[in-house]
Amino acid sequence: MSADLHLTFLGHQTWHISDGHTVVLLDPILDTAFGAGDLRFEIWPPRQVDVAAMPAPDAIVLTHEHLDHFHLPSLHLLDRSTPVYTGMTTPAAVTDAIALLGFGVHRVDHTQPIRVGDIEITLYPAGARTLFWEKRVVQPLVRLAGTSDADVFVGVDADVSDLYVEQLTDGAVVPPRLAVVSNNSQSVPYGALGADTNLLPGLDGPRHRKTGVQVLNGLLIDYLRPLDGVADVALCGNGFTAPRSPHGPFLYADHAALAQAANTLQHLFRVHGPRPGDQLTLPGDRTAITSSRAPWVTIDTAEEKRACAALAAFLDQPRQVTPTPITSPLPEDEWDTARETVARELPRLARELIATRTGTLAGSIHDYLAGPLGAHRLVLRLLDPPGQPGGVDSYAWDITGPRWEPVPTVSREETMAVYPFGIEVYFQDFVALFDGRAQIWDVIGGSYQGWHIGEPLDSPVFALFAVYGEHQRPDLAARCYAYSLARLGITPAAS
Repeated sequence: MSADLHLTFLGHQTWHISDGHTVVLLDPILDTAFGAGDLRFEIWPPRQVDVAAMPAPDAIVLTHEHLDHFHLPSLHLLDRSTPVYTGMTTPAAVTDAIALLGFGVHRVDHTQPIRVGDIEITLYPAGARTLFWEKRVVQPLVRLAGTSDADVFVGVDADVSDLYVEQLTDGAVVPPRLAVVSNNSQSVPYGALGADTNLLPGLDGPRHRKTGVQVLNGLLIDYLRPLDGVADVALCGNGFTAPRSPHGPFLYADHAALAQAANTLQHLFRVHGPRPGDQLTLPGDRTAITSSRAPWVTIDTAEEKRACAALAAFLDQPRQVTPTPITSPLPEDEWDTARETVARELPRLARELIATRTGTLAGSIHDYLAGPLGAHRLVLRLLDPPGQPGGVDSYAWDITGPRWEPVPTVSREETMAVYPFGIEVYFQDFVALFDGRAQIWDVIGGSYQGWHIGEPLDSPVFALFAVYGEHQRPDLAARCYAYSLARLGITPAAS
């Protein structure tokens, strides 16, 4: 058995883990981009993975279902005899799609490590304080069998597992040698489209953008507090660009630069900021972690330089970005069907909004800018409806129904003065949620705009996550997966 563990970073949050004999692939995104349907979120920094030259995995671990971790076209590149392991609460629509692709899928809990050769992986459930859309995440603890002094804890997209912390406190496990931390700040320059942008006057501006210092404090001080004693930390995440993003990458997506700053500003642990293709080697004798390059991963440095220049130019001269639809225009012969889809789905949205934080706050306020509020608390503006380029279909959410009522369309500024909450989305993107051509994460990250009172989590953004996420609407997820599988030439009948 090798005494060393090798972790090769493939971009965003994909890791190739090996002891020199056995390989485990974690959340494989092997294409140059991921996305649902026709959408492409390009990996950042841009890179190519030579799958044929890559040491083939003996097992695949899927931590959860979100589109930046679960990518059917990437799985399609791998040998079908490779077992896929996932947690107990991964949506059935996900495991069904993987099985349809031809893989064997195995659900495991935190009580029994997965054994792949001499590599052991325990899948811990996400911490209890994790936000609802990440609740299904599992966090792998990776080690060589029979050892514990070179553990690697991968803190995927969730608060540190309470069960893992409990075992640390009880001494059942020792602090990990390396903690992998996901940087999901996804902060955009002022003027660019961002899910956390609040259109209400005075609630958006340069100082509302998260700074790199805040990112580092959240990732390295707050997040790692339960892992006291960890010696090394590796940063990942923020590793994609949104479709048609005029500013290139997210702010603070250069993890090599963040790691350098972090190592200057703190003394608790050594921080690594790997680039795609960097391989971190954890020697079994606990000597220093070393870094090398995997020859089967190539960074497109010319495209990286071009995109960084675009970001610098945008920061130098910020401008308001006008959103555009992320999905294809609806053919005229589909207009009636699309309208019927919207009419069918709106009553369900009206009901399910009640149970969200947006709905809770909307039902508890009584006055807004113009005085006492009536029953209308939120407006849905569907942009460019069929046959009306540049037009808007407006619906007011009546919480006494609950129901949507068509209302006259006025300017956005006039609308914001009347409704404390607002959602703006392109009609064709909204319809795409229901026919499998997009997921809510695509729409929010690509063309959504909105406003709200209250705290960030009171935003309609998170209400839409709650209503349309895979956990709540597996039927929509299944349609999306079926669309992606069909593009790969795979259908239920063909299986």
